[in-house]
Amino acid sequence: MATQTKDYYAALGVKKTASADEIRKAFRKLARKYHPDVNPGDKKAEEKFKELSEANDVLSDPKKRKIYDQVGFYSDNIDPATAEAYARAGGAGGFSGGAHTRSSGAGGQGVPFDFGGFDFSDFASGSGSSQGSSGGFRDIFSSIFSGGGGRVEPQGPEPGTDLEYQVNVGFWQAIRGTVLRLNITRQDVCPVCKGTATVGSGQTCPECKGSGHVTQTSGRMKFNMPCPRCHGTGQIQNECPNCHGQGLISVTEPLEVRIKPGTRDGQRIRIPGKGNAGRGGGPTGDLFIIIRIEEHPVFRREGDDIHVTVPISISEASLGAKIEVPTIDGRAQLKIPPGTQSGQKLRMREKGVPSATKDGVRGDEIVEVKTVVPQLRDERSKEVMRELAKLNPEDPRAELWGKASS
Repeated sequence: MATQTKDYYAALGVKKTASADEIRKAFRKLARKYHPDVNPGDKKAEEKFKELSEANDVLSDPKKRKIYDQVGFYSDNIDPATAEAYARAGGAGGFSGGAHTRSSGAGGQGVPFDFGGFDFSDFASGSGSSQGSSGGFRDIFSSIFSGGGGRVEPQGPEPGTDLEYQVNVGFWQAIRGTVLRLNITRQDVCPVCKGTATVGSGQTCPECKGSGHVTQTSGRMKFNMPCPRCHGTGQIQNECPNCHGQGLISVTEPLEVRIKPGTRDGQRIRIPGKGNAGRGGGPTGDLFIIIRIEEHPVFRREGDDIHVTVPISISEASLGAKIEVPTIDGRAQLKIPPGTQSGQKLRMREKGVPSATKDGVRGDEIVEVKTVVPQLRDERSKEVMRELAKLNPEDPRAELWGKASS
């Protein structure tokens, strides 16, 4: 059965120069109008919706759209290189029905092409010789049709895709560990059709009359193609009403996820078999939980280390002292050496976060001291400070000036 090339642009009501956004908007507008759920029992609306879906599937994919623009129709068996070759050949001198050539396929049957009046010399010039050019041309176009007889091989199992969920975890929850209770939305196998996407027995395809193939024409070339309606099976299956022919449905399931003590920000937790279900009996994908740890007003975490800024007085910084500082385990003693400078960092060993990957290993706590200058409100305090300046006349900027003049 012969069919003319389908005009996908006309089906969506857009120009051939339409942008991807214009195509998407046109499809959504028409899909809402002709969707089977909006028009129950309306066969014409159902056929129109299928036509729109087919047009959108091709035109919304840049690679498929390029092949369609070059060849005049789309098939999964056409690769970009072959489409490019066809576009070059069509522009070289046109086609006129004359000589009939049959290209052998994998199944021993051929695909008829009408090449009469076509000048092959330009197409074959890249090989360096014109001898056997028409044979090379046939070889290129025979690669379009892997089955030869117009039948599409059934697809094997398709594995399900992985899912990623980002969850926020409290600062203390990440350190001490917790159990998160989540609701995960994923694709599962349809319980009605068991993932086949169809129900009941099929009927003869009205487009190819059960043959499984049609003849596509572009200009004066003819191609024996698998039927786009039944995908080469010769049968139209009844779409499952529960999953709308997808074989999968969206489900929301409760899930408990254990967060280990010491879990870090950005850590990915893999849960096998909790992703989207596969098609055709393919394996289910995995679920990945991405941890985002909330900030704390005092502590800052870097890996397994804890950072904290602690204020100290001038006397503590000058004379040295033992002070209490906050840690994730409570208060702890820290020795401030005499002459400690503001901004200096002191390390407290194994006062950080227990490692989630190495048993018995803990990070450190890094304490940055910040010297607080007192507000001198009485004359006695000012006098003491002047006396201190006299006893310690060193210029704190001497090193700076030395470096600036070097």
